[in-house]
Formats: sequence, C-alpha cells, structure tokens
Amino acid sequence: MKLYERIAEKLTQLISQGYYPAGSKLPSIRDLSKEQGVSISTIQEAYRLLEEQGSAEARPKSGYYVCQKNTPPKLPETSRPVQRPIDVCQWNQVLDLLTSHTFCSKDWIFLGRAIPDFHSATLNPLLKTMANMSRDANHFGIDYEQINGLKQLRVQIARQMMHSGCQLHPDDIIVTNGGQEALSLSIRVTTKPGDVVAVDSPSYYGTMQTLRSLQLKALEIPTHPETGISLEALELALEQWPITVVQVTPSCNNPLGYTMPDDRKEQLYKLAQRYDIAIIEDDIFGDLAYSSTRSRTVKSYDKDGRVVLCSSFSKTIAPGFRLGWVAPGRYCDLMTHTKYASSGCTTTLPQLALADFMAQGGYERHLRKVRQHYKQSRDVMLDWLKRYLPENICTSYPQGSFLLWIELPEEIDSVELNRRLVLQNVQVAPGILFSATGKYRNCIRVNYSGEPSARQETAIKKLGEEVFKMLDESENKQ
Repeated sequence: MKLYERIAEKLTQLISQGYYPAGSKLPSIRDLSKEQGVSISTIQEAYRLLEEQGSAEARPKSGYYVCQKNTPPKLPETSRPVQRPIDVCQWNQVLDLLTSHTFCSKDWIFLGRAIPDFHSATLNPLLKTMANMSRDANHFGIDYEQINGLKQLRVQIARQMMHSGCQLHPDDIIVTNGGQEALSLSIRVTTKPGDVVAVDSPSYYGTMQTLRSLQLKALEIPTHPETGISLEALELALEQWPITVVQVTPSCNNPLGYTMPDDRKEQLYKLAQRYDIAIIEDDIFGDLAYSSTRSRTVKSYDKDGRVVLCSSFSKTIAPGFRLGWVAPGRYCDLMTHTKYASSGCTTTLPQLALADFMAQGGYERHLRKVRQHYKQSRDVMLDWLKRYLPENICTSYPQGSFLLWIELPEEIDSVELNRRLVLQNVQVAPGILFSATGKYRNCIRVNYSGEPSARQETAIKKLGEEVFKMLDESENKQ
C-alpha cells in the first residue's frame, strides 16, 4: 500500500469512528503534511482518493469537508421473470427510443438515453489530438488498419484491464465498431439459431434485440439489485434447459447499477465450467465504478477461454467515436473471421487519437473526473425523486455509471407515462424495453450523466406530476 493510501485509510477510519462527523472540516493540507511528516503532494493524493471514495469533498477556497452521507433508497425486490426460454419482442419501442432525438429540438430532456457527459474539459486533449491528426493529412490515419485493430490501442486496453485483474495480451483483443458490435460478435460466435441464452433480468435491450436478430431464445434469470444474477436460479435453469451461453453485465450493471461481489463472479465462472457453457461479460460501464478500487471482471478468473469479455469507450468517453473491443478467448479465430465478414476493419483515425490519449494518462484523468461527477449527480437525482415522486417508489442505488432504475406503483404504465412526458419535451426509457416479455411495465430507467440543473429538476418534477395524475386516474376508475 502506498503512503498516500495509508493516510487516506487512516482518515477514513477517523471519519467512520466519528472523530470527523458528516459536514465537518478536515485538517488543511499544510497542517496534515506537518503532522504526518510527508510532502504536500502526498496529502493532496490522499484527499483525492477520499474524494473518489465519496468520503470527502473539496470546497473552493475553504478546504476539504466530510461528505454528508445519503440514506440509501428503498431498493426493488429481486426480479421474478418468466422462467422459460422465450422469443424477444419490443423492437418497435426500442426503435422509438433510439430515433426520437433525430426530430427533437434542444429544448428536450432525454432522460431515457444511456449517453455519458462528453462535455467535460478532460476530453479536450483528445479532441485536440484528433483535430491535429486530421489536419496533418497523415495517410496512415485514413488507411486500412489490421482486422483486429491498431496495436497501440490494444496495448493500452490490455494495460487498462490489469486494474480488473485481467492479464490480457494485445493479441487477445479485437477492436470493434462500438460496444454493440462487440456484443453482437460475441453472441454470434458462441451460439447458433434456436439456442437458449440466459440473461440477467432486467437486461440491456441491445442484448435482447441481438438475440432476436439471431433467432435465439432468452431465458431471464432472477436478479438482485445489489448482488446481481441469482446463481441459485441460474443453476436450476441449467439443470432444466439446454442453455449454451449466459450473458451478464456484472459491473455497474445497466439498468440496475449493481456490481456483483467478486466472490460471486468467481462462482459464476465455476458454474459455467461445471456445465460447460460460455459466458459473455459486458463490461462497458466497469471503468465508471465509484469505488477507488476497480472490481474484478469474471474474465479475470478465466482459465480455459470460455469467458468472452466485451467493452467500449462509448460510455466512458463518447458514443460518436464508435470504438469498442472484445477479448474473445477460445473464440478468437472464429470472431476474427466473423468480424472481417461483417464489417471489416475499424476506422483508424479515432484509434490513433484514443491510443495517444490513453498513453498520455488522459483517460485516467478523465475517469477520475467523471466518476466523482456521476456519483454526485446520482445523489442529487435521488434527492429530486424523493422530493417529487410518491413515497412508495423503489429505486436502484448505482455503484457506478449514470443510470438509475425506478420501480413505480403497479398502477403506472410506463409506456403511457413516457407518451405523456414526450408531449412536454421529456423522455424516459419504459421498463418493458429491458425484458424479452415486456415485463417491468411499471418501471423506468433514467439518466443522470448531465450536470444537475434547473432544467433537469423541472423534468423530474414533470415526471412526478404525471405519476400522481395517473395514480389519481386509476383510483377514480375503481
């Protein structure tokens, strides 16, 4: 453990023991430096770590203070999806969500889209590099790249994934056109039409629609909002149904926000070993965990190549770069061929710019900034929901990313709710999108990536007003 980490740990203990109550001022950097006999930069690093952990906050021209602790919200119950393989539907509703921004003005508040905050100043060096490379007219930047992607970028990805316990070689990685291609390729190489794929429930609608396009059946597995997919229910399903693959998003899950404990990730891998099935691990939000220590991936336990690890920079940087990647394990040759046959090489210039950005430390600086921002935005959003929505709602308590799952009273139809909000220039994601059967009709997913503003608060206020109206209408019908 480094010196600044030891100091941060000691301060954390003092905070937890009540020596520094919530809201109280912590020792100044200079005073603590003299007290501990260390450099000012060491104390600055210790306080930065406390900020990342959510234990302290910096106030301009005032110093560091102990964060006010928020009471976690009432969580949804473990989901209870239909326990049989089924065909996926809901495509029209997904299409509506994906295309709605094309005909809307800037006055809209899109709470339903999983779009990160890409206006942070920490991305300016990346944009500058991209612009400089474009002006230099370097023919290398507009030429074909290797089918598995630019080596410099694959080197940086392999280094980044060491934080998750993965020991990947650059040749273990294939760069893709965004996370959706990485996910689609992974499903294609591990299945054949008619196969059954087990998924957590609720689950990302992009996964669902990929299963639909490949004529696969989804088997939704009960999922806890804190610990993730039920391994007990999954094992029962493996005994009963011919499952070939389990697809999970165990770190900073979309839409529930949970991070599966590391020991359960290892148990999931051993379960897949025992039943000889593949695991497709979507880690697209993994780098956005609020904790100072990045959780391990399921892939980090993989000893026989059965775990296919997917990710992307669409949620950590910006979706327009269209850069994702996959570590396909034992499926590497088949995936390389499938990638060539489906889309060929991935565009070169963004890969060059991103590889340089990561090598210069810009990616890590950006992650530190947005992690703190998203955690603060989560707390603001939860406060607004408590203020404007009924008391009996349940919400997730994300441990990373920028997405929140809200379980409304059963009387609320989220499709109708969204229709009413659209008339007021507000959009949410109805819960039916996240289930193969259209379950979770009384649930919605909202985005809190933007800087908290009066416009966003007004949108949540409108959401609450419509929910109360619908509850009144339901009561009057009885």
